[in-house]
Amino acid sequence: MSIGIAMMGLLVGTLVGLTGVGAASLLTPILVLIGIHPSIAVGTDLVYNSITKLFGFVQHARQKTVNYRLVKYLAYGSIPGAVIAVLGLHVFSGWYHNEEQLIQYLLGVVLMVAAVGTFVRVVLDNRLKVNRWQAKPLEEKAGVTILIGVIFGFIVGLTSIGSGSLFALAMLYLYRLNGPEMVGTDIAHAFLLATVAGALNAGLGHVNYVLVGNLLIGSIPGVVIGSALATKVPSRPLRLVMSVLIFLSGLKLV
Repeated sequence: MSIGIAMMGLLVGTLVGLTGVGAASLLTPILVLIGIHPSIAVGTDLVYNSITKLFGFVQHARQKTVNYRLVKYLAYGSIPGAVIAVLGLHVFSGWYHNEEQLIQYLLGVVLMVAAVGTFVRVVLDNRLKVNRWQAKPLEEKAGVTILIGVIFGFIVGLTSIGSGSLFALAMLYLYRLNGPEMVGTDIAHAFLLATVAGALNAGLGHVNYVLVGNLLIGSIPGVVIGSALATKVPSRPLRLVMSVLIFLSGLKLV
């Protein structure tokens, strides 16, 4: 066991439990900046994310705070989008041999977008009025929902980032969900997406299982600690600060 990696997992898990900010937005840039190859960082994070999201999905399923119809429509688009991204990047690397540089650049760009999305979500949360898209039944938005899934799923397949933050932002603007239902639906869909994309990366040899194990040793208790502290520590200012730090991390990778 690597104490340093486990402690990093503890820190990331605590911050995730405390603020709800996606683990990938915190973990993937750290892995790249400490010298892990970008493709390994992405694949490892997806597998790690799948395991952690499983625990959250089970809890929300028990609480009945998952909108399965919305999960279904998002997955119709996001899973094919992620598959195309992972396999397309693999083929691209065979032709041009600069896969790592491309992934690192895309990581930086998506991190900055996710950071802005997180910032906007924190600022506007509970302030948005119901718009015409939110007022429509889900079946009338099926095409738009699937298209969102394709675009964001493709991004997640390339970078591992956005399975929570980007989709949560779309849910905030386009669907009428209460707070617990938004979180539960987001986690349930992220679990499916990360599992498929992680399995593909594992098949391509882009997963460091020892690294996954060490991260989980720290992050599982970290999430528990962070969740317990969430009722005592004001998370909104911390989420705003973290969104700025994530943006700067993306800028450094670009």
